[in-house]
Amino acid sequence: MKPIGNLSLDDPQVFKQYDPEGMLTHLHEMPLLCQRAWQMAMKFDLPQDYASVDKVLILGMGGSAIGGDLAASLALSEARLPIIVCRGYELPAFTDTKTLVIASSYSGNTEETLASFEQALKTEAKKLVITTGGKLKAIAEKRNVPIFSFDYEAKPRAALPFSFMPILCFLQRLGFISDKSQDITETVAVLQKLSSEITEDISLPQNPAKQLAGRLYNHLPVIYGAGIVSEVARRWKTQLNENSKAWAFHEVFPELNHNAVVGYQFPAELANQIVVVLLRSALLPKRIQLRYRVTCQLLEQARVTYQIVEGSGRSLLSQIMSLVLFGDYVSYYLAMLYRIDPSPVKAIDFLKEQLARDKGDQ
Repeated sequence: MKPIGNLSLDDPQVFKQYDPEGMLTHLHEMPLLCQRAWQMAMKFDLPQDYASVDKVLILGMGGSAIGGDLAASLALSEARLPIIVCRGYELPAFTDTKTLVIASSYSGNTEETLASFEQALKTEAKKLVITTGGKLKAIAEKRNVPIFSFDYEAKPRAALPFSFMPILCFLQRLGFISDKSQDITETVAVLQKLSSEITEDISLPQNPAKQLAGRLYNHLPVIYGAGIVSEVARRWKTQLNENSKAWAFHEVFPELNHNAVVGYQFPAELANQIVVVLLRSALLPKRIQLRYRVTCQLLEQARVTYQIVEGSGRSLLSQIMSLVLFGDYVSYYLAMLYRIDPSPVKAIDFLKEQLARDKGDQ
């Protein structure tokens, strides 16, 4: 295959030049990080009276919130209580003594999470913190709130196993979902195998992640997902934003069949600029699978390029995490094609600096 944009993803110098902070290392480490985070969570001193709650509320933003999203989607089919992710400054009014509030912030300094957690402290809700440090850890220590602390140094989005696996483990330990130990073992093996197939050492002709990055290069990615992979579609979108510094959007079945499919016509000139990526799992219901097939027919009629990416493994967890890892690699390779360091997020840093200048009402 020819180089994409005059750049070869098979040239090791490309990664050295455009990835000075080593984002690629975090992709390599994800399988074993999942195992490590799970083992740490199993040993964590979790108050057993937390099992008496009737809802779980996860506070977080960005890379620290997506773990809650994935846990909630995985638990949806079996959990006896709602699991809700709250992104923002305001704590929901329903928070009460029967609520478990989990504040998740990698840095411990996310202002939205801090604001909503401060409000939670004024309630009788049960509380738990997941962080590496910062103000959140200090506040939790002062108020004797249990803290799941970890020391993995990375960008928050690259520390996904520590925002996802502990929540999943705590849901299991509190009796809200079934035992996932065997699923964890399978998932680690599936991720190790997948990584060996799409890592940077695998050349473009044999590497589907590099190939998809090439298709997305200089195009607008729109990611579709359904059911258990709905939040994986969100993960793809945000990774393409943050790693690739690219526009990206995501949609969810079956809702997209009630609106998005009607919008394929205009502006007409966009049709050849968009690539739709459909994340699919063999574990999705048959009616949803049918919707995928018919939607692909509609995309063909509209002359919009699309590609289906299938999850791997037998369990819901391995299906979810295999698609996550594949998307992370795609976003990384796309960053290389754009000749951009995937680690910095200068726009977010600028926004935080501007917000810090005005400490008015939150």
